Amino acid sequence: MKWSQILGEWPLVEADLHEVYGIDVGAPGLLAERSWRWLRVRILGLLSAESRLARRLTPEPETPRAARRPH
Repeated sequence: MKWSQILGEWPLVEADLHEVYGIDVGAPGLLAERSWRWLRVRILGLLSAESRLARRLTPEPETPRAARRPH
C-alpha cells in the first residue's frame, strides 16, 4: 500500500485518529509539535485496528470457490 492511497483518504484518517487514539489533528500546534514518525506509527496502527481506513483500504478476504454455495 502506498502513502498516496492512505493520505488520499485523509478525512477517514482524521476521523479514525480521533476515534481510536483521541487525537484531534485540528488542534492548534499538535502536528507541529510531533514528529512524522509519531504520526506514521499511529496511521499505520489504524490499518490493523477496526477503523474506517482499514475497511476502505483492506479488501475482504475472498471465499474459496469450493466453499461458496450455489444460489
